[in-house]
Amino acid sequence: MSGLISKRMPRPNRIRRRLLAGLLAGSAASSVTASVTASVAARVATPAKDSNRPEYPVVKRGVPLRFPQDHGAHPDYRTEWWYVTGWLQSGTDAALGFQITFFRSRPQIDPRNPSRFAARELVLAHSALSDPKLRTLVHDQRTARAGFELAGARTGDTEVWIDDWRLSRSGADGNSRYLASLPGSRLALDLAFASTQPILLHGDAGFSQKGPRPQQASYYYTQPQLAVSGKVAYDGRAREVTGRAWLDHEWSSEILGSDATGWDWIGINLDDGGALMAFRIRDRAGRSLWAGGSWRERGGKTRDFGAASVLFTALRSWRSARTGTTYPVAMRVELGASGSRETIELSPLFDDQELDARSSTGIVYWEGAVIATRDGRRIGSGYLELTGYHSPLAL
Repeated sequence: MSGLISKRMPRPNRIRRRLLAGLLAGSAASSVTASVTASVAARVATPAKDSNRPEYPVVKRGVPLRFPQDHGAHPDYRTEWWYVTGWLQSGTDAALGFQITFFRSRPQIDPRNPSRFAARELVLAHSALSDPKLRTLVHDQRTARAGFELAGARTGDTEVWIDDWRLSRSGADGNSRYLASLPGSRLALDLAFASTQPILLHGDAGFSQKGPRPQQASYYYTQPQLAVSGKVAYDGRAREVTGRAWLDHEWSSEILGSDATGWDWIGINLDDGGALMAFRIRDRAGRSLWAGGSWRERGGKTRDFGAASVLFTALRSWRSARTGTTYPVAMRVELGASGSRETIELSPLFDDQELDARSSTGIVYWEGAVIATRDGRRIGSGYLELTGYHSPLAL
C-alpha cells in the first residue's frame, strides 16, 4: 500500500520522535491556544510595539514575488498556509473531493527567550476527504511547534511537515511537482501534483487586498489545474486515483479588520482549462466588507475583480446537527460590472462537509467540494470555504 497504511510496529527512533512530537504539540496547544486560533484564522492585530513581542512585517503593494524562493516559508510573517484541494477519480467509483492544508504561525513570543522549546513557530495541518457515499467528511488534523526536525516549514522552496506528514515541491519554475504524504489509520493520502499551467498571481501581481486599510492584505498566488496521481486509503480500502487539484499559497501579517467575522472563498478549476478564484469578507450582519477575485481564461487572459464587482448570494443553507451551525452551502457568485457580469452557481457534492478543527486551529468551518454551473450547464469543479459561521474569527 505504498506506505499509506502499515501494520508493522514503528521503529524505536520513530517512537522517540513521536513521543517528543507529542510533548511539543501538547505543550504548544496548551500554552498558546489563543495565538494558534488567532494566527490560523487570520484574525490578526496591528503589529505589536512592545519590545518583548515580535513585530510582523507589513504586506506591501509593488513587491514582486520571486520563485522558487516564494514557494517556501516566510517565517517573519504571522500567518501562512499551503492549501491543496481537488477532485479525484478512482475507476468507475463516484468522484471524491480532498483537502490538504499546512499552516505555519508565528505567535507573539518574546524573541529573547533562549529556550529551544519556546514556541517561536507553530505548524498545523488538516486533511479531509469528501466521499458522497459516506455523506460526511473523513478527516484528520495535527499540530506541533516547529523544532528538532519534528515539525517545520523551510525557506527557499516548499517543504512543510509535522512528523511523517509532509508537503514538498521540486522542479524548475513553471514545472512544479508537489508530493504530499499524510499517512494515518482513518485517512491516508499519498499524492503527486504536476503543474500544467503557469502560476496565477492574484490581485495586483500577487498583492491581494483584503480590506480598506492598506495593511489588510496578503501575498497570494495559485497553481491551478494541477494533474493529480497517487493513492488514498480510508474505510479499510486503498484506491489508485487521478484527478485535478488547486494549490494556494498565501502569507500575511494582518488580513481581517476588527469588524470582520469570516470569509467565503471559492477556487474552481474550469473544465475548459481556465481558473476562477473569488472571495468576500463578511461583517457580523453577514454583509460584504470587502471582496475580490481572479478569472484566467483558457487562452491565458486574466481578469481581476475589485471589491465592488464581486457579489456572493446564498441559494440554500444547511444546518449541522453536530455544532448547530448554519452554512450557505449553495451559492451564486457574480463577477464584473453591470452589463458584462459573469454569473456562476455552486452546488455541493453533499451538504455535510463541515470540519471541526478545534483541537488544532481552534475553529469550525465548512470546506467542501462543489460543482460550478453557468446557465444550468456544468463549467467546472473545485472547493468552497465558509469560515466564521460557527463563531467569529477572533483573538
